[in-house]
Amino acid sequence: MLSEGTKAPNFEAKDQNGKTHTLGDYAGKKVVLYFYPKDMTSGCTKQACNFAELYPQFLEKGAVVLGVSKDKVETHKRFEEKYGLPFTLLADPELTMHKAYDVLGLKKTPKGETMGTIRTTYLIDEKGVIVKAATKVKAADNPADTLGLL
Repeated sequence: MLSEGTKAPNFEAKDQNGKTHTLGDYAGKKVVLYFYPKDMTSGCTKQACNFAELYPQFLEKGAVVLGVSKDKVETHKRFEEKYGLPFTLLADPELTMHKAYDVLGLKKTPKGETMGTIRTTYLIDEKGVIVKAATKVKAADNPADTLGLL
């Protein structure tokens, strides 16, 4: 996990509509950048739907929400449409953002340990500095907890 007070790494990734986004696109805005393991899974769906429910409040506080997973653009589009998600989902199948933001780690599964996405949320200020970093967050609680930090 990256440290609070450090400059957030720039990124370039496509969203669920195929549009390219960079961190610089959000200069002057607060950014909630949350990494999650996989579209359409129970925990990730709860987290995304809770962010969607609170999204107007994030906007009121001058923040945008960006969800990131290793899923492809097409999977993100289905996820967005199925659950009516109003925010941007960034596709990172090459794990470029995952590595830059240090969110990959060993996860225990019934079959042993495997490398995977550690559910992590970064709050980035208007100048691109990480002001809060939370790792191993609880999917259902993460959106409300993050809103409380704003």
